[in-house]
Amino acid sequence: MCGITGIYDTRGGTPVLESDLIRMRDTLSYRGPDSAGIYISPDGRVGLGHRRLAIIDLTEAGAQPMTYRGLRIKALGSESHRARRDQELIITFNGEIYNFKELREELRKKGCVFRSESDTEVILAAYAEYGAECVKKFNGMFAFAIWDEKNKILFAARDHVGIKPFYYSFENGVFLFGSEIKAILAHPSFKKELNEESVPLYLTFGCVPAPHTLFRGVKKLPAAHYLTIDGDGWMNIQEYWNPVQVESCKLPLGPELGVEGKVVSLEEQEKYFVSETRRILEDSIRMQMVSDVPFGCFLSGGIDSSTNASLMSRALGSPVETFSIGVKDFGVKYNEFEYSRKTAELLGAKRHETLAGREDLLSFLPEFALHADDPQADFISFLVYYLSKLTRDSGVIVAQVGEGADEIFAGYDQYPKFLSSYRAYRRFSPLSRLATPFFSSNPYVERLMRGQEPYWGLAVAFSKNGASYEVIKNLYNEVDRALPEADMLTRMTYIDLKIRLPEFLLARVDKMAMAHSIETRVPFLDHRLVELAFQIPEALKLKNKTTKYILKQAVRGIIPDEIIDRKKQGFGAPVKEWLRGPATAKEFTDIIFNSKIRERGFFDYASVQKLISEHQAGKADHTFRIWTLVTLSLWYDRWIG
Repeated sequence: MCGITGIYDTRGGTPVLESDLIRMRDTLSYRGPDSAGIYISPDGRVGLGHRRLAIIDLTEAGAQPMTYRGLRIKALGSESHRARRDQELIITFNGEIYNFKELREELRKKGCVFRSESDTEVILAAYAEYGAECVKKFNGMFAFAIWDEKNKILFAARDHVGIKPFYYSFENGVFLFGSEIKAILAHPSFKKELNEESVPLYLTFGCVPAPHTLFRGVKKLPAAHYLTIDGDGWMNIQEYWNPVQVESCKLPLGPELGVEGKVVSLEEQEKYFVSETRRILEDSIRMQMVSDVPFGCFLSGGIDSSTNASLMSRALGSPVETFSIGVKDFGVKYNEFEYSRKTAELLGAKRHETLAGREDLLSFLPEFALHADDPQADFISFLVYYLSKLTRDSGVIVAQVGEGADEIFAGYDQYPKFLSSYRAYRRFSPLSRLATPFFSSNPYVERLMRGQEPYWGLAVAFSKNGASYEVIKNLYNEVDRALPEADMLTRMTYIDLKIRLPEFLLARVDKMAMAHSIETRVPFLDHRLVELAFQIPEALKLKNKTTKYILKQAVRGIIPDEIIDRKKQGFGAPVKEWLRGPATAKEFTDIIFNSKIRERGFFDYASVQKLISEHQAGKADHTFRIWTLVTLSLWYDRWIG
């Protein structure tokens, strides 16, 4: 995992200045503390920068930007021709390609010669051989840019589910990009301005869905997309993968079970999905353990992290190191040490633990503003930040995490609750006016009454704005076109895959872990597992109203039943309680009311005060709404105000 940045002046005017490129690159120094490099093309139109966190092939042979001269295609979209070595490809790459060894062997058979043991060189060789189609061969997390010197084409891509970020700006013929927005802001030609159209999106989702950001002129490449820019400055963006469009999601299960042409019972489907989930998960965790540096596991004691720790230990043949965090002064309510310790002891793992409290959260806020130049309103960020610090201080550089399992396998209690409300309202819909008093306090049903799709995600702060609904409606249209017969849970999962996962949860982990130069890996989001999860019908995902039913059956025997069957606690923090304590509440509300964003007139501050008063009096839980306003205010004062 590293920090990448670059410049492409398609006009061919002023050559890229080394000083500009280095300034952009070094805004990302914490993402890559081990070494740094730059590349400037012979004509001065292109500059690539790289900060390296060395994980695979720690030698200089793995350094970046990396140049490759070898087999390649003539140009994007043309027929491949081989035995040409007058090509020159240069890459700056952030992430890991877990199947790089298999791809390297495949490419060697085609005549490719490698000078390193790195996955970076495999990306270059794959691009030379397959062109833009190379991304379909990668199993990993990645954001990279390749400069094709001969054909004057820049090619960039982001991984299947958006684990790694890629931000860019393309104005007046100058393309700027980076792992974080701050790299773009460091270029002297970029003028920093608020994108007012994105503020309502942030206030709804607690993040800004791709391709938008809070900066005018800055976008993020959506997950599972690549872009190309040619020498004339023409940019093309394409989606290369979508789990609802792969053939396995559209076909009946018969062929997979060897019973083509026959109706497959739910019992047979369950056996298949349990078996496949276990197989792919074991393989994903095994693949994601490739590393030339120490690695460990974030361990909460829940199903996902305990499965990670157990399968990692099996693959290693020895116990993995585990890292856990709890909250001071709140006992077991915000502390899962009892269960994380049981898992660690069962495995014989070397465990590391730390606690964080109110003062830690307050001292974290300036760091949040610095690192979250594309912010998200997840108050768990501060726990991930201190957990990552513990990991780095312990000498471990790579950690596997459990993000994604709850979203793709329906692990939250809100899912069955929503579906119950949804179906109850539909039963009443012919009498909707009479039913209104019974449903009026339910936000899902309120949206149905407005003629809107009801589910916008698990965390929605303020939803009464048209811009946010346009985003949601477009996503529902996508899944409905691809899978007209999709059940409601599949449609909900698609919404979370497109917004919550990449721009909320994965952005949180990336930014907070990289603040301490920690690489995190997400085995539950192997794209093969995501594809499988989208085939599982609601009747099995929530069998007997049991959340995460298929995954729970798949990991029986890997972790104890006690962990599988206990009530989900979740990774939480007592921000709700702190916001009701006079001293801490004032600290947070002062951030809102004293922010320079107030001058913009976006909010009715009398309504904001009412919101805060209701929360403090215990009349309502407005934690997420208040925290959304706190984080937006922090971001504005750090980056705009």
